[in-house]
Amino acid sequence: MTNAIPAVAATRSPPRLATGAAARGAEPGTVAICFVVAALEAVRVRELDAESLLAAVGLSAQLLQRPQARVSAKQYGELWRRIAIALDDEFFGQDSRRMKAGSFAMLCHSVIHCRTLAQALERSLRFYRLILDDIGGTLVREAGLARIELRTRDGAPNRVFAHETLLMLLYGVACWLVNRRIPILAAEFAYAAPAHAAEYRLMYSTALRFEAPCTAIAFDAGYLDLPVVQDERSVKEFLRFAPENIIVKYKNARSVGARIRRRLRQTLPGSVPAFATIARELHLPPATLRRRLQEEGTSYRSIKDELRRDLAVRHLTHTTRSVMDIAFELGFSERSSFHRAFRKWTGASPGEFSRSDHPAGALAAPAGAAPAGCGRSVQRG
Repeated sequence: MTNAIPAVAATRSPPRLATGAAARGAEPGTVAICFVVAALEAVRVRELDAESLLAAVGLSAQLLQRPQARVSAKQYGELWRRIAIALDDEFFGQDSRRMKAGSFAMLCHSVIHCRTLAQALERSLRFYRLILDDIGGTLVREAGLARIELRTRDGAPNRVFAHETLLMLLYGVACWLVNRRIPILAAEFAYAAPAHAAEYRLMYSTALRFEAPCTAIAFDAGYLDLPVVQDERSVKEFLRFAPENIIVKYKNARSVGARIRRRLRQTLPGSVPAFATIARELHLPPATLRRRLQEEGTSYRSIKDELRRDLAVRHLTHTTRSVMDIAFELGFSERSSFHRAFRKWTGASPGEFSRSDHPAGALAAPAGAAPAGCGRSVQRG
């Protein structure tokens, strides 16, 4: 088999994952609104009450019309659970066969008894091949790389959200099983770059390829030999906070941009360090750091804006703090400047995210508006 993903040396000692209270207090994450739209697609097709599901997690249906909007990982995780129960399908109607509620928990209880990550991944992939009809995966080990490869059955719709969801479940559980974040060296996808392809740099890797023969993620094969360290007690804690714990950790956390983001998180509230200061702390010349960030598809300004955006969304959706208090904490001296920045980041006003401004039941979408789409079926190229 030809390996289309370049062999890149992996760091052998990745950071261990936070667990329990430490994980729950970790840096906040947000999820692009298109993933909310994709998860709700089957709900709308079956003419179930999508607005009530959104209201139950404090989301406004109006946000679905704004392609730039984001929701907190906690809200998305809770919405995920509610949709799975409503559909009795933990794969959100993305396969011709339902993945009945409770299937994911059964899988997790099964794989903790495997000896190594390789055995656990093989068992997971067999499980999904039994549960799902339209998409399946294999584990390939060659030339020092491990690849999880996904393929759609001939004649079945090639659904982008199905590939994204299955990759997230497989990768998230793999990291949890060995209690380490496994760096994804490169990723390729069996479809054209979607409108939200920029999210993939955070979700997977900066080394991306689209319109590939199959969907795959690659990582150092040495991780396959790591022992499974979870047990019956830890799986209960894991499932208690799934899928939020998977969603938050499902990021390219070893990138330079992620390191800078964690550093900036420590400074807020307060002044943000100058770019030259960050470069000095990372022991890199400013020009080199700027180039590294460009290679990752980001910039220092973008990182600052994205961190403020995610913190603002978190405060607005999970606290009752005033907009002015949140603005001051994030370094804005005026409410109006925060409003302008927030609308630029998300396409919405702070009031559309605020808990106090959106009591349950007050979430009507504009008549005739079409939701921002992602995760649609695509034609094979």
